[in-house]
Formats: sequence, C-alpha cells, structure tokens
Amino acid sequence: MKPSQNTIISFYENLGKLFYAIAAADNVVEDVEFNVLKETVKNKWTKIDHIDDDFHSDAAYQIETVFDWLNNEGFSDSKTCYNEFIDFKREHPSLFTEETKSLIIQTATKIAASVADLNKSELMLVAKLSIEFKKTD
Repeated sequence: MKPSQNTIISFYENLGKLFYAIAAADNVVEDVEFNVLKETVKNKWTKIDHIDDDFHSDAAYQIETVFDWLNNEGFSDSKTCYNEFIDFKREHPSLFTEETKSLIIQTATKIAASVADLNKSELMLVAKLSIEFKKTD
C-alpha cells in the first residue's frame, strides 16, 4: 500500500529532526551544517518524489523547515530528536528502502563532516544510525 501524503510529509519532518540531532549532537549547530543540509535537500531529496506540502512546495523542504525551526527555537536535546526519528522509522519501515537509508546516511555524514574538525559526538550518532538501519524490523 502506498503511503499517504501526510505520512510522506511526516517522513520529511522526521528527517529534519534526525539531521538536526546530528548537527546538534555536540551542542553547537554551525551555519555550515545547515547550508550543507539545504544543498543536499535541493540536489538529492527533492528528486525522490513529487509530493507537495500544504504550501504547494516540494514536501522534501520540510526537512529544512523542521531543522531551521528547532535551531531557531534553541532546542538542544538532540537525543529526543534522534529517538523521535527512530520511533517513526520503526512505525513506517516500508518508507526506508535501501536507497533511502543510503541517502539518509550520506546526508548525515555530510552534515557531521561539514565543520572543519570532525566532531566525535556527531560521527558517533551517524554510526549509531547506521547500526539501526542494519537491524531487521
């Protein structure tokens, strides 16, 4: 069964939480991390499907919107964001194809590596995510 438009939008919102969790794992979200995310959304995520959100823009931009909102609100609990993403993943395993999981890991790695000195806490969260994706649901 094909997922509903609301489920797809929720998928992208949860990706925003995940990518924010990666960027905020060291308690600092750098502008370069958000810029890398925006570039990746534009060049990769918008190519996946053509579902629009309520504002008639590509639903993939919800990734940026949620990330930016969390950052502007000063939300500092990256663990909560990560866990909410994992809960969503476990509730909707059919959305997580091998191709999608690969793009998620690529995006998370780009965010973690975007700051000049690689941050151990961010890379550890990417590794934890990679292990999660290898589990069978």
